[in-house]
Amino acid sequence: MMTWAGGGNSDVQWCFSQVKGAIDDDVAEADIISTVEFNHSGELLATGDKGGRVVIFQQEPESKNQPLCRGEYNVYSTFQSHEPEFDYLKSLEIEEKINKIRWLSQKNAAQFLLSTNDKTIKLWKISERDKRPEGYNLKEEDGRYRDPNTVTALRVPVFRPMDLMVEASPRRVFANAHTYHINSISVNSDCETYLSADDLRINLWHLEITDRSFNIVDIKPANMEELTEVITAAEFHPNQCNTFVYSSSKGTIRLCDMRASALCDKHAKLFEEPEDPNNRSFFSEIISSISDVKFSHSGRYMMTRDYLSVKIWDLNMETRPVETYQVHEYLRSKLCSLYENDCIFDKFECCWNGNDSVVMTGSYNNFFRMFDRGYRQDVTLEASRENSKPRSVLKPRKISTGGKRKKDEISVDSLDFNKKILHTAWHPLDNIIAVATTNNLYIFQEKLN
Repeated sequence: MMTWAGGGNSDVQWCFSQVKGAIDDDVAEADIISTVEFNHSGELLATGDKGGRVVIFQQEPESKNQPLCRGEYNVYSTFQSHEPEFDYLKSLEIEEKINKIRWLSQKNAAQFLLSTNDKTIKLWKISERDKRPEGYNLKEEDGRYRDPNTVTALRVPVFRPMDLMVEASPRRVFANAHTYHINSISVNSDCETYLSADDLRINLWHLEITDRSFNIVDIKPANMEELTEVITAAEFHPNQCNTFVYSSSKGTIRLCDMRASALCDKHAKLFEEPEDPNNRSFFSEIISSISDVKFSHSGRYMMTRDYLSVKIWDLNMETRPVETYQVHEYLRSKLCSLYENDCIFDKFECCWNGNDSVVMTGSYNNFFRMFDRGYRQDVTLEASRENSKPRSVLKPRKISTGGKRKKDEISVDSLDFNKKILHTAWHPLDNIIAVATTNNLYIFQEKLN
């Protein structure tokens, strides 16, 4: 038996819901999805791509005829968030690729999100218009101004219904604060500030102030030849506005308290697991680099993803993780070829379900993994157009690691390392997940009887 996002002791069967994106085998670089994020209610789902575009999908309301059938996600708004730029001082091109999207908590009818490329963070307002004003005194309906001398009577302008328009407008641009590439942004629980992290520094911003930020972490050595590690990810605690964590390429996670000092170079806690000498190899340092760190919704735990595993840490225990899940241990014998084709540097993300009982992360061959924390069960599923019939149940996949291969098993040697799932997201309230393959977004949901 498994318990998943909704609680309930029942085996969750995942079924195909939708797939977005072109079917072509020739994938344009600009169409490759680079980030996926649900908003706080789960009604909206945003994706960013390498072409600098943000596409927002909205969940349709549940049908009265089929109350158990959850609404599908359809395109709500598409806009160009970032354009390619050129740094003339350093003679460097700045890619338009969207590295991260983070939604702000909703305060009124409009939605706000932060999107970032390597250098510039933007705050976008997404709002709806379904009425337009008519009956101006000094303006024609087409916008031309009238001669005041021709106005003989005063009119009261009125609002008239119109077709729904969704507008995305940039409200703030936070630029020129990062020398290195931005890898993380995280909105604080105070809903007023957020952090942005690059390879060597973390900055704290106020959402209303664009011309200055505070540097809260700086690990840049005086002599760059002494550089031994870089920052790989950073995130604010979900309900303690003074606490944040950042992970490093050395496999450590530092928890910092902003009440202690303005510059958080001295951490409050250091989470690090001693290395197993039996697994020591040439690739140990590379595969121990943490590619993602995420607090649980409760704030009690945090999850880290390195190349081969997912680890769950209790914030009250720094010495070792309380849970370790092997994502694709069968690749340990393939590290040499993964190093040669650069796959060993892939940065996989991870996510929690709504009640922190299950975690999910991606793998190769368009596989993704789920780990049930309570029942210590795990499953491997595949995002593929071959089983993309509506409501078709996903069959668990098994990988053969040597010896005789069983009928339904897939050999490690036949895995496609060009097909990889780096970005996943889990609906905050329901058993609905979004999984990004190269240029397609798959949406799966729990099979409802």
